[in-house]
Amino acid sequence: MDSKPIIYQLIPRLFTNYITDCVPGGSISRNGAGKLNSITKEVLHSIKELGITHIWYTGVLEHAQCSDYSEYGIAKDNPHIVKGLAGSPYAIKDYYDIDPDIAESVPDRIKEFENLVTRTHDSGMKVIIDFVPNHVARQYHSDAAPEGVEDFGANDDNGLGFSPNNNFYYVTRQLFAPSVDMGSGKDAYVEFPAKATGNDCFSAFPGQYDWYDTVKLNYGVDYSNGSHHFNPIPDTWHKMFDILMYWASKGVDGFRCDMAHMVPLEFWQWAIAAVKQHYPHVIFIAELYETGLYRNFINIGGFDYLYDKVNLYDTLRGIQTANYSAAQLTGCWQTVEGVGNNMLNFLENHDEQRFGSNFYAGDAAKVVPSLVVSSMIGSGAMMIYMGQELGESATESEGYSGYDGRTTIYDYWSIETIRNWLNNGVPSDENLTDRQKWLREKYARILSLCNSEKAIAHGRFFDLMYVNYENPTVNPHRQYIFMRNLADETIIIAVNFSNDSCDMKINLPQHAFDMLQIPKGKARMTELLTNKKAVKHIADSKPFETFVEPWGAVIWKVKHKNITPLEEKNIVS
Repeated sequence: MDSKPIIYQLIPRLFTNYITDCVPGGSISRNGAGKLNSITKEVLHSIKELGITHIWYTGVLEHAQCSDYSEYGIAKDNPHIVKGLAGSPYAIKDYYDIDPDIAESVPDRIKEFENLVTRTHDSGMKVIIDFVPNHVARQYHSDAAPEGVEDFGANDDNGLGFSPNNNFYYVTRQLFAPSVDMGSGKDAYVEFPAKATGNDCFSAFPGQYDWYDTVKLNYGVDYSNGSHHFNPIPDTWHKMFDILMYWASKGVDGFRCDMAHMVPLEFWQWAIAAVKQHYPHVIFIAELYETGLYRNFINIGGFDYLYDKVNLYDTLRGIQTANYSAAQLTGCWQTVEGVGNNMLNFLENHDEQRFGSNFYAGDAAKVVPSLVVSSMIGSGAMMIYMGQELGESATESEGYSGYDGRTTIYDYWSIETIRNWLNNGVPSDENLTDRQKWLREKYARILSLCNSEKAIAHGRFFDLMYVNYENPTVNPHRQYIFMRNLADETIIIAVNFSNDSCDMKINLPQHAFDMLQIPKGKARMTELLTNKKAVKHIADSKPFETFVEPWGAVIWKVKHKNITPLEEKNIVS
């Protein structure tokens, strides 16, 4: 069986930047930038120790930014349509190129990326990069595309608002005039006719909160009347397929597809199947925010995994911050029943606020129950974000990105917690606090169990809450209990979202014994977070007893074999 994907998201520009005195809004010459070459085999080995199977290298494709690389044949971007000095990784300027900021040798940037792919594979992990299909930077131009590949918009008829043959949508006879400064004189950014903006803004006058730094791509949907024009296959489809094939040929093992629901489902159905004909191992992950679309994007679109943000993430966050009842977790797995193994769960990513920030939990050490639930409730993928395992809490205002509980994606910056761990390229815990050491060890233990335990990686799920709602030892608003089972192994998992410890006496229903074929009676058990051994009674007639710490979890594993009295004496409780 394939392993359960455990993904580590990192932004190279930030990740290996060792500058210690960055200033808000500083340039690359002042604040520096991390490099691909600094993600060494030693760094990769340390990441893999967390139980990681895949690394999502975020922001590696060339995107609009304010640094000047014109001496290398890279056209300079107008700073008025760049967000922050470093720019958004999602305003792609050249789909076929690597961002020069993260290269030690700009002319060799593609080779440096290829070498990173090789190092990652040699470390036993796979590579994921972004595929940004919905929009491009306003000054898109590829200087690295293979011979014969034409730029987006090169053959567009910009006198038409919509044409199936165009790559862009146009606001005819209108000058692009967003509600932000576009400069003046020779430094002004001028676009005529205006192109539609990436967040489906079909106006020449996007606001400051629109994605004014991007242009919406045309997949054959006429938004003026909702009609579809997919036959013959639109030019944009072919261009995007070629981009996917280009990076797959360089050893990329997966694509995280940005805002996948803003692109027609029919494109995904066509493109994913076509890529997998050549590269069947490549996985596709959809960034998706509508539960009603989940099944179509999996069953029709062909996605392997998709973000479960609006379902599980939002519920876990609500439990942590808004007094949601933990009982609502039952509704989460019911919402994705049948496709739960296609979910990608997370507590952090570049879009969301840090778990340990004052905007979320305020204490990274409270993560254990959320981490256990999100990583073990299903057999789908789990993702963590660089520094999450160290309790990074995003306490700084970095420039364009203010103090908002997030790590900036728009600024040249460095992250102290990551610097301390990376130790100038020789990863070590010697510069970490005791709290950070404890947290990283906890992450490594929990994430490693996701694949070392076959019942978690591939087993069935059984919710135990329905027989414990009236249990006086279980508070269904602050505790959650479930089982995972495969073949002759069963795991009982209980988590506690509370400042108070609890002594649980968990009811186990007859239905679980029938469904999972669990023998009743006394059995040897191991608590997998602590390796504590114990003999426990498992039956529907007698509660299963366990202690759970405040903001803690227990993961009790049993092999389906009853023990003799003599064996019981030899086990230390």
